Amino acid sequence: MEKGLIEKTGKPLEHWIKIVKQSKIEKHSDIINYLKAEHGFSYGFANFVALKAKKSDAASIDDIDLLNNQYKGKESLKPIYDELISKILTFGKDIQLAPKKTYVSLVRKKQFATLNPATKTRFEIGIILKGQQAKGKLELEKPNAMCTHKISIASIDEIDIEVMEWIKSAYVNAG
Repeated sequence: MEKGLIEKTGKPLEHWIKIVKQSKIEKHSDIINYLKAEHGFSYGFANFVALKAKKSDAASIDDIDLLNNQYKGKESLKPIYDELISKILTFGKDIQLAPKKTYVSLVRKKQFATLNPATKTRFEIGIILKGQQAKGKLELEKPNAMCTHKISIASIDEIDIEVMEWIKSAYVNAG
């Protein structure tokens, strides 16, 4: 998004944050309206700058804090996350981990999976494999979900060859 902002406006994010701060506008929606009206922003870019200026987006919160908050009350699932990450990072050096408030997004050129402590006893691996039929541990996700499929596991022992092959397929497709 930041690269697109520079391409669209010719100015970096820091410039626009400074503009917002100088305007002394506090309310998120007012910042969006200001950027749209005064600087010709689209809603998407205006929202992005407003979130960054107010430091209210997930990326402005420390990644460690995001992860710790995801596993509060779900500590027994953290070893599943750790094991998956250690295996997934062997796929290639082009993987970015993008922690959000409730899950971690795995991105290559585009997002290919999510890791989510869904409940106190269930860990979900979201996978993007368009056109793939449900098979084995791979379940279809609800229509219009961020991921096309999911795999639910409850223990580290369930991370087997099948699970890793589905994740690797999604990784390959995202390249």
